[in-house]
Amino acid sequence: MTVQQLSIFIENKSGTLVKVLQILKQAGIQLIASTIADTAEYGICRIICSEPARAYQMLKDAGVAVSLCEVFAIELNDEPGKAADAIELFAREGISIAYLYSFLLGGKGVLIFRTDNAERAREVILANKLSYIEEKDLSKFQ
Repeated sequence: MTVQQLSIFIENKSGTLVKVLQILKQAGIQLIASTIADTAEYGICRIICSEPARAYQMLKDAGVAVSLCEVFAIELNDEPGKAADAIELFAREGISIAYLYSFLLGGKGVLIFRTDNAERAREVILANKLSYIEEKDLSKFQ
């Protein structure tokens, strides 16, 4: 129901993102999803990849400011409104979504998100029989 996500803090200047991507490329680590949220001085690049623990260590060894955390990953049918329906389930329970990004993969929609109440979010996912992705499932996306 959760996957590991890299959060990488990068300066908003030319070449910093490519450094991160080159490290992952040279290691043969496949990016599955990524997003960047920026401020005036830095960005937070969030990545779901094929080998998050190894990617974390390689980036850390290269002096990159990186952290590893668990995020929820749910799989939806690729139909208009399915994301809204899923997120409404959490909102009804008073669970806030800290951030979310999504992508289409293999004919399915995937929502990656972090909440303010992980335990309650797990209960909502199970109670509503939402299809979820776990770390071991990521290999099917390579």
